Amino acid sequence: MFCVKCGKDCEEQINGLCMECFLNGRKLMVLPHHVDLQRCTNCEEYNIRDHWTKMSEDDAVQEAALTGLAVIPEAQVVSVGTMAQPQDERTYEVKVEADLDINGYMVQAEGSTLVRVKNNVCKRCSRQLGNYYEATMQIRSGEKELSDGLRDEVVRRIRDSVEQQAKTNRQLFITKVQQVPGGVDIMLSSISLARSLTKDLVESYGAESKESASLVGQSSDGIDIYRLTYLVRFPAYHTGDVLEYKGKPYKLTGLNKTGGKLLSLIDFRETSVRKSEIQDLKVLVKYDDRKEALVLSRSGNEIQVMHPTNYSTVELRIPQDAEPVEGGNVSVVQVEEELYYLP
Repeated sequence: MFCVKCGKDCEEQINGLCMECFLNGRKLMVLPHHVDLQRCTNCEEYNIRDHWTKMSEDDAVQEAALTGLAVIPEAQVVSVGTMAQPQDERTYEVKVEADLDINGYMVQAEGSTLVRVKNNVCKRCSRQLGNYYEATMQIRSGEKELSDGLRDEVVRRIRDSVEQQAKTNRQLFITKVQQVPGGVDIMLSSISLARSLTKDLVESYGAESKESASLVGQSSDGIDIYRLTYLVRFPAYHTGDVLEYKGKPYKLTGLNKTGGKLLSLIDFRETSVRKSEIQDLKVLVKYDDRKEALVLSRSGNEIQVMHPTNYSTVELRIPQDAEPVEGGNVSVVQVEEELYYLP
């Protein structure tokens, strides 16, 4: 084979040309004059290839420059390097160097482009700032008021779950958390998100739930738009409370949608009970009302503690695997006149 332009014999040809003639004067890589990089002023994420992501501005600028990179059809990009130089507060010049493979022949191409950072608000933040929500979770208790400890625990659990799910779906967010008489209301961006969170609370805390819908308007094509409300009512008892079961004190150690587990404060044996059974049990001591007692000594499966209110010396039975420290504190509860170690 020979080159149709220079006549030189050659083993490899592209369009009848030897590699030297093919490359001579040919622009191998093209970059646009400028690229606009959208930055959300609220969450400070950058839109790269229609995907909002958290990164430094320097990295975002260099990534944005590569979105406009194009090479000739005969070339494959092997590697690419970038370097950004600020021109002013919102404009960067980005130099790009690329190693290209053309029929096994390695060549280097270079170019530059301007990246202009534009302030904007992403769709998620626009909705969030506009108080957009599709569902409300009403967290309530079987008691008159939802305790501060349980309220904070549930809100934290929901926040953690939403944050985790939002890593794969940016449209999931909490619009508002609002304390109301008797509990807390949580407005959420997605009905499916509210439904999954409600299911989690029902299964984890033995709560009851009810769903209701309200018409809020119509879409542009005449379809009715509804918001859903999920009432999640927690029982009057909660994990950690001491309940009376068969005339004896038991600590409630776990709850689920079908029942729970109780731990005897006398012999520390665990037993499973149905939900219907737990609902009929009397709450002897709330977990938040537990007290701390100073450990004076230990002998086998018994410890001596100082009574937290009258300061007398009391002997308490403890589980075999318990490790109270002399001079340290342990949790105790008082049921009538009797003091019990609380694992």
